[in-house]
Amino acid sequence: MSSNAVAPAPITHVNLAEEFQNSGVAEILAELDRELVGLKPVKQRIREIAALLIVERARKSMGLAHDTPTLHMSFTGNPGTGKTTVALKMAGLLYKLGYVRKGHLVSVTRDDLVGQYIGHTAPKTKEVLKRAMGGVLFIDEAYYLYRPDNERDYGQEAIEILLQVMENNRDDLVVILAGYADRMDKFFTSNPGFRSRIAHHITFPDYEDGELLSIARNMLGAQNYTFDDAANTAFEEYIRKRRAQPHFANARSIRNALDRARLRQANRLFETSTGPLDAKALSTISEVDIRASRVFSGGLDDPMGPGRPGA
Repeated sequence: MSSNAVAPAPITHVNLAEEFQNSGVAEILAELDRELVGLKPVKQRIREIAALLIVERARKSMGLAHDTPTLHMSFTGNPGTGKTTVALKMAGLLYKLGYVRKGHLVSVTRDDLVGQYIGHTAPKTKEVLKRAMGGVLFIDEAYYLYRPDNERDYGQEAIEILLQVMENNRDDLVVILAGYADRMDKFFTSNPGFRSRIAHHITFPDYEDGELLSIARNMLGAQNYTFDDAANTAFEEYIRKRRAQPHFANARSIRNALDRARLRQANRLFETSTGPLDAKALSTISEVDIRASRVFSGGLDDPMGPGRPGA
């Protein structure tokens, strides 16, 4: 190399708006807005995290003091509020900004981490962590890892391994713990090591009635179905009644209700049609397909049975 070579000029200015667009983060956040109805506080928090990471990357490019931010997270909320979907988008966002190598999401529960006998838990947990390295590990219902009432339980061993990896490999793995808010609070109280490693606690609110109706329309549209006007009104009433029943699971319950409405529509068409049917007939959910639900007769509209989260 010639001794007369000129060193590149240091970066003195950064356009954050350009960084935002060029990084691909804007595209991911736009997808989040399109694919998930509502969740305004969640989306705002994700945008704030993205802004922090973009600024940190800009500081690094200018030679300013920086440190890899702690990105482990806690997602709390009821079932069907979009926690897994947001975790998937977060994995993509972190990859676009260079904070993880691969950007994949590994979703697990207690059964994937905790063994049934002595010597079984450590290899199970380490294998999951190996698969998740370079991406995001999403642990759903994380509080089930801790069972203090069972002295022969091996969950504590998995917790200790997770805590060590979360601290020592935080530049190559992001862990997201998810579950009901009250149970997660108890879990963090019992395991302070987890709380100290979680930088971002994000609460996922339940959907409102109008948001659930929009979700239903989006789900139907994705499958080329639609409500007629009377069915739309009936489903609004269905949402109000169903939310008052046990085991309501937000968007998950809406999906289950639509699956059953499609079954009733198909049965109705078989029983009543006497000739060829056009695409509109095959694609329209009618009022009777909604009102045949047990919700309207005072029953529990939950095919999974009492005591389990379902429709």
